Amino acid sequence: MTSNELIQAPFAFDELVDGWRTARQAGPVRYDEQQKLWQVVDHESVAAVLADPAAYSSDFSGLAPTQPDFETFRQGNFVGMDPPAHRKLRTLVSQAFTPRVVAGLEPRIHAVTTELLDAVEDRDRFDVVDALAYPLPIIVIAELLGVPAGDRALFQEWAATLFGGDEIGSSLDMADVERALESIAPTVREMNGYLLDHIRHHRKNPGEGLTGRLVRAEVDGVRLTDQEIVGFVALLLVAGHITTTALLGNALLSLDQYPDEAALLRADPGRLPDVIEEVLRWLPPFPELGRRTTREVQLAGRTLPADSVVMANLAAANRDPARFARPDDFDVTRSPNPHLTFGHGIHFCFGAPLARLEARIALRLVLERFPEIAVACRSEVEIQNPAVIVSVRRLPLEVRRP
Repeated sequence: MTSNELIQAPFAFDELVDGWRTARQAGPVRYDEQQKLWQVVDHESVAAVLADPAAYSSDFSGLAPTQPDFETFRQGNFVGMDPPAHRKLRTLVSQAFTPRVVAGLEPRIHAVTTELLDAVEDRDRFDVVDALAYPLPIIVIAELLGVPAGDRALFQEWAATLFGGDEIGSSLDMADVERALESIAPTVREMNGYLLDHIRHHRKNPGEGLTGRLVRAEVDGVRLTDQEIVGFVALLLVAGHITTTALLGNALLSLDQYPDEAALLRADPGRLPDVIEEVLRWLPPFPELGRRTTREVQLAGRTLPADSVVMANLAAANRDPARFARPDDFDVTRSPNPHLTFGHGIHFCFGAPLARLEARIALRLVLERFPEIAVACRSEVEIQNPAVIVSVRRLPLEVRRP
């Protein structure tokens, strides 16, 4: 389907997509006077920013608002770290969260998806977020960590609070960040206490699950502290849960919007990996990544002073016509697809393999079970605050079985 047809058809993210298009038209690198930061929107420059942690730091200490509970969490969250601290933590957790561990989850992901779909077997209409996209990754992560089944609801409550975004505006600024931090601090405190107890239990009762492997991980005599494990688990909750929820919902919404592309997929289910990559390019769950310049830098002919805030716009870069043919078309045959949704360089998303695996299994089973799927009522589709995450909050589907 062409970009002209996109403009004619109503779509839940039309306004957001228009904003990304407008950002590209303003030039590859520009200073945003209102937000007091540099916007970087072309593929080449965004990739350059993400690939150079020496010039573009992920550590915003001293620049961004702080909150005690979040500072405690940051100890194990290597997304906000630079080398060598980043390298140390990522190497340690990589010993526990290996590709083999992720691949080994495939049978369980298949089983959980089947159970969730069985629960709506007698319904011709259901909200796919509530029925599948939200609970699937939560169950997988909770089981991976050895969390008791009765406590899974806590993970759902925490994620809903952390990514609800109802307390902030549509354009995130420092005042919004401060309000958000204060609003969700009690949830972070509760998470921190729960996860610390969970980790201490596994130190006393070591097992073969992920938590036990994190406790035992060691490089050159160095091990993860309890608080560092807490920070990583919180990161995993994000990378392994909310990204999958967004990806599943965005995929089903996009396939409904583009029936010709959905027909291509149904005719050739082997296209599913390419479809997932196109959904990631088309609607990245986290469309921007922030960086801080460590020194004066030159980027796309502009001079950025030291200690400047740089916003790398992944969504705009994913639609850069210099990198993608027909960038504003949703094309399930697009391959290769060098999108930047999962980042680039040393901070490439740690949870990407898990999100891709869950999406591939879940979408395949949904398509096999329901020969016809349609958004029940477009006016009932609800989206999350895109300043926090690009994702549907409610997506009612009407389905037909064989």
